[in-house]
Amino acid sequence: MTAPLRNSDEYQPVGIPEWTPREAREQLDGIAAFLGGAANVIMQLSHPPVGYGVLESDVDSGKVTLHPVKRLRTTLTYLAVAWLGTEQDRTDYAAAVNRSHRTVHTKPDSPVKYNAFDPKLQLWVAACLYWGVDDLILRMRGPMDPRAAEAFYQYSARLGTTLQMRPEMWPATRDAFYVYWEEGLAQRTIDAPIRQYFNDLADLKMVSRPVRFVFGRFHRFTVKALLPQHLRNEMGMTWTARDERAFGLVLRSISAVWTRMPTVVRVFPFNFFLADMRIRRRLGRPLV
Repeated sequence: MTAPLRNSDEYQPVGIPEWTPREAREQLDGIAAFLGGAANVIMQLSHPPVGYGVLESDVDSGKVTLHPVKRLRTTLTYLAVAWLGTEQDRTDYAAAVNRSHRTVHTKPDSPVKYNAFDPKLQLWVAACLYWGVDDLILRMRGPMDPRAAEAFYQYSARLGTTLQMRPEMWPATRDAFYVYWEEGLAQRTIDAPIRQYFNDLADLKMVSRPVRFVFGRFHRFTVKALLPQHLRNEMGMTWTARDERAFGLVLRSISAVWTRMPTVVRVFPFNFFLADMRIRRRLGRPLV
């Protein structure tokens, strides 16, 4: 049974420190953004209202199929601002995102109802982002200290509260979150139009052929590796014990190098995109 929701400003697990961006910075490995990005998009969009909100969006400038580099910049900037930004950074970037979301709502022929400002949908998206990072931290670094894991979880509510998700919607504890996650994940379905969109994403159909030729197979392999099994099943993807061992070797090799880098290198590209957002704001350029 899911734990009752409480206002996060009034409830904190006993003995769990309240984190600032400085503590979060020590847990973030920028390489995870590149490894897990596409798989996380599939997790988010497996919730049909989120999926059709993206698929039917009339904001062409934000479509990954049309502008993959811009879409990557926007997404990574949001993560950088949510995790590492000041309150002013979060307020300013949220305003820019909200402007781009104004027309993202149910169309006359939409098979499901959706609205980009729906806090429940934003909770699901934030949950996917947190789960993906938590999963890669575990795979690359091993289990976190329980108090640190709980503190990082509490802090990660910013992934939703930077937009319209209300603080009390974030499950009160990490254990409660995983109840919410498993229950929600079991309900996710991927229909044919969304599956085709995901396959194109996994196969890098939105980039040039030379890039697709070099990175396409590894990208699809990584997407399969980082999806929960339920979503692999929905996608019709196979994953074997041999695949898992191979991917584990890849991650251990990356981790052996990446986690020993100086913080400024290890946190890239989050620090880069946060700085880029601040420069754009100072120059009066669009943030999204």
